[in-house]
Amino acid sequence: MSAAPPLGVADSLTREAIEHWLRETDETRLQELWAAADETRRRYVGDAVHLRGLVEISNYCVRGCTYCGIRAGNRGVERYRIPEDVLLECAHKTVEFGYGTLVLQSGEDYGITGEWMTRALRRIRSETAVSAITLSLGERPDEELAAWREAGADRYLLRFETSDESLYRRIHPDLPGRVSDRMSILRRLQELGYEAGTGIMVGIPGQTYASIADDIEIFRGMDMDMIGIGPYLPHPATPLGQEFARRTAEGDWPDDQAANTELATCRVLALTRLARPDSNLPATTALSLADKAGGRVHGLQRGGNVVMPNVTPPEQRELYEIYPEKAAVHETAEAVNAGIRQLLASLGRTVGAGAGGRGAA
Repeated sequence: MSAAPPLGVADSLTREAIEHWLRETDETRLQELWAAADETRRRYVGDAVHLRGLVEISNYCVRGCTYCGIRAGNRGVERYRIPEDVLLECAHKTVEFGYGTLVLQSGEDYGITGEWMTRALRRIRSETAVSAITLSLGERPDEELAAWREAGADRYLLRFETSDESLYRRIHPDLPGRVSDRMSILRRLQELGYEAGTGIMVGIPGQTYASIADDIEIFRGMDMDMIGIGPYLPHPATPLGQEFARRTAEGDWPDDQAANTELATCRVLALTRLARPDSNLPATTALSLADKAGGRVHGLQRGGNVVMPNVTPPEQRELYEIYPEKAAVHETAEAVNAGIRQLLASLGRTVGAGAGGRGAA
């Protein structure tokens, strides 16, 4: 491999340099990348790690996404929706733990109606002291997104997963009569006044490093407030998971296939920090599963400044199986909170105060 190109921030890091670094395997050179990402993180967003309390409010989904364990076609899933009063209890716990943001996540579930969510948001705002509310509920109608913004939601997360159009269609089949266009939805979210977040998976079967370099170029131009980078984790009850298992068993991977490893994901995370220096970048739960010993630690050392502790009640949390063997699935919210704070202390990082908006130090 040729010498690694120089590292820079934002516009000084070229598309060609990004792709080169995505393929880099030399440990000494990678230390340069990790150091550059960590220093950029420190300079632009500070040493504070912002904690977001995650509540997985429903595992119903109308979508047939080929990678996801809660896809509509998986008949082996025990489905649930968290009652409104339980959601309020989770919101109170988020405040009790000192998390700056409450994140409400679900499959694309139209049993969670626009009216139900509007009422729940207003109750959370009137009955708790949460600093910010983030929604991650899939592709919802414009009128619902507008109503939820008015009712008190501050942020919306919608990962576009990959900018490779053909790969996107493989993993996100359109619903009948409806074409998925997440880029336009993200732009509309910004028009409605949301802080918008997006992201990708790393190592999807059929994904190349050239494709990921294109994704990072899109991050550079999208002005997103939060960007989530996580490894693709195969679920055996999905078409893509079965393809992954077959290809792995047969050694049937093309030379340009991007890896779904912790190392590959950290390269994407670090380069995203350089391309979007002031965005919030989480050290994701999926990253901690890709490497149980070091995943989240490495995420925080290589550009990350957000962690999303799970406050979903354990009986529902284990049913929200987008990928298998979720981290800390059987732990109480109290145990998860204690573990994360201990981890941050060991790294010399502080817990961020308040809502932790983009660029907050």
